[in-house]
Amino acid sequence: MWQSQKVSEKDTDGLHSVMATPLIENGCIYGPCSYGQFRCLKLETGERLWETFAPTSGKSERWGHAFVIKQGDRSFIFSEKGDLIIARLTPEKYEEISRAHLIDPLNRDPGRPVVWSHPAFANKCVYARNDKEIVCVSLAAEQGR
Repeated sequence: MWQSQKVSEKDTDGLHSVMATPLIENGCIYGPCSYGQFRCLKLETGERLWETFAPTSGKSERWGHAFVIKQGDRSFIFSEKGDLIIARLTPEKYEEISRAHLIDPLNRDPGRPVVWSHPAFANKCVYARNDKEIVCVSLAAEQGR
């Protein structure tokens, strides 16, 4: 449908997702680009609507990364820092609702500590792993709240 008009790998105008599968919803595509820019683009034209580094590495980093998983009217985003983020992704903005650190980043292949494994979800839990351990964290709401 469209392709990048730029030749620089750092100064990109599209979505150069390296490891994550982007989320496509309501005419938009959401995902991380190759330097950690989490972007929203118009699916039909590739026009960038917004970008942020908040759910990836927090700043421009080569292969800055996050996995995005749709869940109801929000998304779970698992950052390369080991954080599980709940966010609303709309054509207008990235809206972070909450964030919890699940596991420490231990892989140093890109020159910084990262978690580059997709989380798994089952039985109201999230499972995340680094190069040393696997954790299971309940996503169930507490009774009485």
